[in-house]
Amino acid sequence: MPYVNIRVTREGVSAEQKLALIEGVTDMLEQVLNKKPADTFVVIDEVETDNWGVNRESVSARRRREAGQE
Repeated sequence: MPYVNIRVTREGVSAEQKLALIEGVTDMLEQVLNKKPADTFVVIDEVETDNWGVNRESVSARRRREAGQE
């Protein structure tokens, strides 16, 4: 019974994009591991960019810096 947890930053991921992720991961597990789609669970968590860090800074701060706003 596969469980896949996908985490993305909360930046406007559409319902269609989420469905594509769910379908794609489910298909891949079926093809590669012969797992039944009915037994596969995919959870997508959206994380605020203030709560996601890269190289000692939040994604929010990094994006502001890269945009020249800091």
